[in-house]
Amino acid sequence: GGRSQRRGPAGGRALLLLLLPAVLLGLCCRAAAERLRYAIPEELATGSLVGPLARDLGLSADELPARKLRLSDDQQYFTVSEENGNLYVSERLDREELCGESASCSVSFEALVHNPLNVFHVEVDIEDVNDNAPLFRKAALELEIDEWVSPGTHFPLEMAHDVDVGINSQLTYQLTSNPSFSLILKESEDGSNPELVLERALDRERQNSFELVLTAVDGGDPVRSGTVQVRINVTDANDNPPVFAQDRYRTRLREDVSLGSVVLNVSASDADAGTNARITYSFGEMPTKVLQKFMIDAESGSITLREALDFEDMRTFILAVEARDGGGLVAHCKVEVEVLDVNDNAPEITILSLSSRVPEDAPTGTVVALLKVRDKDSGENGQVTCELSGEAPLSIVVSSGGSYKVVTASELDREQVAEHRVTVVARDRGSPALSSRTELVLEVSDVNDNAPVFEEAAYSAYVRENNAAGALVVRVSARDADAGANGLVSYWVAGGSAGAAGAAPLVSVEARSGAVYAQRSFDYEQCREFALTLRAQDGGAPARSSTATLRVFVLDENDNAPRVLWPAPAAGAGPAAAAEPPAFEVVPRSAEAGYLVAKVVAVDADAGRNAWLSYELVQASEPALFRVGLHSGEVRTARAVSDRDAAKQRLVALVKDHGQPALSATATLHVVLAESLQEALPELSERPPGADAAAELHFYLVLALALLSALLVLSVALAVLARLRRA
Repeated sequence: GGRSQRRGPAGGRALLLLLLPAVLLGLCCRAAAERLRYAIPEELATGSLVGPLARDLGLSADELPARKLRLSDDQQYFTVSEENGNLYVSERLDREELCGESASCSVSFEALVHNPLNVFHVEVDIEDVNDNAPLFRKAALELEIDEWVSPGTHFPLEMAHDVDVGINSQLTYQLTSNPSFSLILKESEDGSNPELVLERALDRERQNSFELVLTAVDGGDPVRSGTVQVRINVTDANDNPPVFAQDRYRTRLREDVSLGSVVLNVSASDADAGTNARITYSFGEMPTKVLQKFMIDAESGSITLREALDFEDMRTFILAVEARDGGGLVAHCKVEVEVLDVNDNAPEITILSLSSRVPEDAPTGTVVALLKVRDKDSGENGQVTCELSGEAPLSIVVSSGGSYKVVTASELDREQVAEHRVTVVARDRGSPALSSRTELVLEVSDVNDNAPVFEEAAYSAYVRENNAAGALVVRVSARDADAGANGLVSYWVAGGSAGAAGAAPLVSVEARSGAVYAQRSFDYEQCREFALTLRAQDGGAPARSSTATLRVFVLDENDNAPRVLWPAPAAGAGPAAAAEPPAFEVVPRSAEAGYLVAKVVAVDADAGRNAWLSYELVQASEPALFRVGLHSGEVRTARAVSDRDAAKQRLVALVKDHGQPALSATATLHVVLAESLQEALPELSERPPGADAAAELHFYLVLALALLSALLVLSVALAVLARLRRA
């Protein structure tokens, strides 16, 4: 990614000067960079502009609501506007509090955008302003100078300290004018060291003390200064001051060194004798934090450790050591203690962003989590590698600035695994290596990628005819592996022979349960079976569906009685029908036993056993003369016809099926015993038995009706005559 640098405003003119490079550089950084860099001065007011973060990431104002630009939670100094995406100061920044005396100072954090999820490393350099004046640690410097000291002798003075950095901390010194003393600056690694130079011999009897003012001035704009009083006491002769073996001592200590360990031995010598040559050692003016760490033996000059070291807290200590002889003369040296790093800090894992639910159709490489891994150690002890532990279709890739992305490594399938748990393991390269771990839980959200599946591809149902409308035919079921609305299945009839044009459908299906109901009573004789197509559809968008075939077989019931085709039943009833001669069969009187008289023909609309017919003779003029075949319906003579048998015979045959319960019908057969048709005609012309009785009955009915009518007329006439007589 590209790099851009911005500087926040510090007033009207500063705002214009700082925004100009932002505009120019922004034109060169239209694409979203993975690392952005800005620079602002310290002590900016809350709400001051740092830079156009959204624009530098390539986001337009219209995209901001959807992309949800935000900053990581591990910093509190900056905020981003939801309206324009600009980066602003949210809390006062004091460079000295943040970074101490470090030459460079910056605040690093991550900017997160969503849809899709991505992370960008942002670093804001905090530039020093001259907001601190030089400071002497003592209110006054006390010096004792022997009156016998020769002119030109140098006396080191305490240096002032300025917590600013760069040119703001570069100090120069000035001394109030005095003919006996002057000031020179001795250059060293620590800067300019002030030294007092004796310009002419001292005479204690004439002047036993001097008071001068030492002023330290920094290089800032505007300059800042600090002062200290220098009090000089003139003493009797102590010709030689102590002299250290080295002006600067250097040593190294591991941060895990035990308390009480010897850091270094300093040594100074004095050419004088007696008490003037007796040297005592002490620390000069140093920060309290340094004095708490070390102690020095006044007699031997042995420096020991009194408090544990921490490389991550402070990497170098500069100790100011003084050697003072019995006459009051002092020598100074510096002890530089470098702290060596030990792998005593495990990596720290911070979850910057975690997608709680990821759709199962997310493409490979989708970012599901952003992590920040830090190790306070340095060198190899602070170099960290991350890996994922656990079976999951995820992988971890390195981003910028110690950030890592957890991305999908293959396709997800919620129906197989709805939740993935992996452990992020961060391990440094120290010896022995230290590690830390944190668990990530990824829920896979459902996508409608599965159609409903019927339990059976083809269903069969058996229903007895004459069923009630609304009776349950069969219950079908389809399963959808998806969840929620995507797995909610509804059913309906998609087509088939269950409905015909202009006719109501035979069945219906309940949408939620899949129960198939009969819409009307079935008739086996009209429809023995039918097929239809059922469709199951889920509630997803877009919806998915599947079909299954349902074949319904109608089972026969014995609801049809046998129907006689021959002999044909009478077409009507009444005297006219009775007067018509019935169908007859002529049997010669010479017929022997087994002679085929006729065949009763009947059919049954039912099926199976319900349509199996049997025949029996239930009525005959001569029961012993005829018999009927049980299954054939053939009427035959049971014996030879004799002259004694009546010429006219009437037979009634019962036709019965095998249903439960059985249904039956009767057939009437008229038989004439005659040798030929001419012989049988006279018998047929005679009125049939019972015809006279019927005619006689008819006569009596007409006569009774006439008598009743006459009586009624007579009664009316008598009533009229009686009324007339009264009148």
